[in-house]
Amino acid sequence: MSELDDLAAFAVLIEAGSFTRAAQHLGWSKGQLSKRISGLESSHGVQLLHRSTRRLSLTAAGAALLPEARALVAQMERAHQALALLKDELAGPVRLTVPVSLGETFFEGLLLEFARDYPQISLELDLSNGYRDLAREGFDLAIRETVANDERLVARPLLTMQEITCASPVYLARHPAPVTPQDLSTHACLLNSHYRGREEWRYHQHHELIRVAVSGPFASNHYSLLKKAVLIGAGVARLPSYMLHAELGEGRLVALLESYQTASTPLYLVHPYQGGLPRRVEVLAQYLTAWANR
Repeated sequence: MSELDDLAAFAVLIEAGSFTRAAQHLGWSKGQLSKRISGLESSHGVQLLHRSTRRLSLTAAGAALLPEARALVAQMERAHQALALLKDELAGPVRLTVPVSLGETFFEGLLLEFARDYPQISLELDLSNGYRDLAREGFDLAIRETVANDERLVARPLLTMQEITCASPVYLARHPAPVTPQDLSTHACLLNSHYRGREEWRYHQHHELIRVAVSGPFASNHYSLLKKAVLIGAGVARLPSYMLHAELGEGRLVALLESYQTASTPLYLVHPYQGGLPRRVEVLAQYLTAWANR
């Protein structure tokens, strides 16, 4: 314990009027409290109290110290109240780091909607496919594909990412749509260079794994570039379902091989471990969860 704790305990002791009541209020033992007050006296070479079996009374030194000790307790209370208000306030900064393609996808819709509903919260969105140390770099939330075994972090399941094989009507007007995964070997496939084995696409049907060797004119480690390429008719791509809601709904892209399943990847909402998230962070977490469940 620090001397600040001892000074606060001294003020509590005088207010309570006895070591027994003060110890109960502080959650200490009576002997522990007595030892701390004696230590405070020893460290300054003064006597603060006249002790008797019936009551406590202040010495001149104790009377001089008491207003300062009370002011310290009041300042501590104000600090606690300020922190409580900050935690409950729907205002202030929130820093969020997400994979590049995901951030580009929901930024225009979800985050603009969030900003409209909570104008006092300022959002900082970091788009990065690399690892971010949330605590060290000061991030409040992250969306990640994998969760490290890190006791400093809390992870909530957010959504399961499924890739959809798709092409544009322009491309399909020139090439017959593939009926089976094996048909992809004759198509211009747009490859994701972020992954090893990008030239092998895998599908499942009836518990059977199907491997197909694919090739094409374009590769990128950026989902958004692959999406632009498939939209202009450059070939067939596999893209996350969360990127394609509008394009599939409007007919600008066509889903292919729908009876064949691709591997699924879970995404997690991650935040540094703490007793409870500030409200401004929690409401953003709730927005992200609602978006994922649409």
